Amino acid sequence: MQAKIFHQTSWAQTTLGTPLELYKKTHSLSGFSERPILFIGGVHGDEPEGVRLANELLAWLQKEESENSSSIRPWLLIPCLNPDGYSRNQRTNANGVDLNRNFPCRDWSPESKAPRYYPGPSPGSESEVQALVKLIEDEKPQLIVHFHSWEPCVVYTGSPGKTAAETLATGTGYETREDIGYPTPGSLGQYGWIEHQTPVICIEEQEHINLDLVWPHFQKGLQMLLKKESK
Repeated sequence: MQAKIFHQTSWAQTTLGTPLELYKKTHSLSGFSERPILFIGGVHGDEPEGVRLANELLAWLQKEESENSSSIRPWLLIPCLNPDGYSRNQRTNANGVDLNRNFPCRDWSPESKAPRYYPGPSPGSESEVQALVKLIEDEKPQLIVHFHSWEPCVVYTGSPGKTAAETLATGTGYETREDIGYPTPGSLGQYGWIEHQTPVICIEEQEHINLDLVWPHFQKGLQMLLKKESK
């Protein structure tokens, strides 16, 4: 029933050698007329809301792909990019690096306002970031969406992502913003847009919210984003 979904149990590895899982619509997305949407959970290990949302989205996709695959746009999904940090309930990876400040972007900076934002010794130094950069270069997603928690909002980097961000915020009452409110050099958003002109959306759920509420908040918007419009 789920043969349409391609699952790599060890698509890449963390700096400690922990396997990173990857799911996608089929083994090869090259036959589709549109580029895929890439979804990522668990960039920050102390944000379980993002991992929960990624896993709930995967469960819905598994059901939809088994019943009506043709109605779903091409997609890729990483449930947790930072499993080492997630297992320790810490923002950073096992090297103490904030993955969302480590991307090899022209604006990467060695400066950080606190240890939890440490960008690493050099841009793209971390295994997790290297793997994601290669995936982006190989698959060329049309849109990247990563799941976080802080204060409720949906942030888009790159003006072409505004419409998708508004779709994802449907029914949540959460503000849609073009800027999170402070500089994020070396972030995924900056990398995707500056280096590839790929819009990136950061979903910020309320931190410490009841995890059972996360999927209901974003279910409608995610389904609207992924379902093809009927002709």
